[in-house]
Amino acid sequence: MNHLEPYLDSFDGAPGYLDWAAFGPLSPAVRAEMLADAELLGSGRRSSIDLVTERVDEARALVAGVLGSDPDDVVLQPSTTHGLLHVMQGLTGTVVVSAQEFPALRVTARRAQDARGLLSVREIDPVGGIVTADAVAEALDDEVTAVAVSLVDFRTGALADLPTLRELIGDRLLIVDAIQGFGVTDVDFSVADVVCGNGYKWLRAGRGTGFARFSDRARERIEPVLSGISGMSVDFSSAAVPPPLASAAAYQVAPTDPLAAGRLAAALREVTDAGTAAIAAELRARAQAVMDLADRHGVPVITPRERHAGIVTLLPAPRDAAALAASLANHGVTVTARGATIRIAPHVGTGAATLGLLADALAEVAATRVVVDLAPTALSLPDLG
Repeated sequence: MNHLEPYLDSFDGAPGYLDWAAFGPLSPAVRAEMLADAELLGSGRRSSIDLVTERVDEARALVAGVLGSDPDDVVLQPSTTHGLLHVMQGLTGTVVVSAQEFPALRVTARRAQDARGLLSVREIDPVGGIVTADAVAEALDDEVTAVAVSLVDFRTGALADLPTLRELIGDRLLIVDAIQGFGVTDVDFSVADVVCGNGYKWLRAGRGTGFARFSDRARERIEPVLSGISGMSVDFSSAAVPPPLASAAAYQVAPTDPLAAGRLAAALREVTDAGTAAIAAELRARAQAVMDLADRHGVPVITPRERHAGIVTLLPAPRDAAALAASLANHGVTVTARGATIRIAPHVGTGAATLGLLADALAEVAATRVVVDLAPTALSLPDLG
């Protein structure tokens, strides 16, 4: 048995779930950890409370292991957005971000621009919303101090080319929102200066399991503006307010929820045991299976075929969009239908039963399409009356 098999076996949900890019149903290990830690916190014993509190350092170390960094570079956050708020509020200069990015990046940047007046936001509008080196290059000048990008585009599933972006922008900061790819993509995170993410999607850890990693260079350039009591050396005997810590802990407002940290740690232990590279390869195979089904039934795929992770986005013909969304729902398939697109997000545990339901839904719409296409031919005979 290889290391991936126990991880695959841990997916115990009912067939039909293909919305991991929106929310990841909690894994059995995470659920068990949560219950066990809750019992310990309910005991009222100092030793039990201290034991659960240790989950915070454990989770930080596991995040650092996946990122290939030092645990002191990692701070746990309530969400990805919380981490990005710390980043943007502390930045100065100009940050480049796509106008089609997920709001976590765009909104935090705009809020910082409006609040402090020390950061300017320069939005680009890349083709298809996919941030490429060429699109970024056109926006670079001496005023740009940072580039912010999603590791995986939430709309199309396109995987950002971080090494190429790193080479392009030189000494500027590279800020990455990794929520749609952390733990399920085999990428070199060391090229990024800041990586923010959350465990409630692909990691199956539930909400509240965010984190942020700040490199040495990032800590030199990003002021910990929102640093709170957990970001300093606490000295209750002194009336003076201590300066922020030198580690990533400076970018923290309040103490971390140890129950959330325990869920994140449990999820990351599973990922670490299975191996991120093996998970990434398996997920790409599942995504490819979805693409193959879409191709077979004539539904266009807008996800880049060569650079993708787990998201597959379909762009049905206008006449098919509503019918396909309804067919998927009727067959018990959970996806995200947004505007004219349908986002399908399998995970490594997506099995044949789920793919079968997807195939049935696609086939139903394809059959209807054939009937509709044939109908005009029968009705377009010349008027012989």
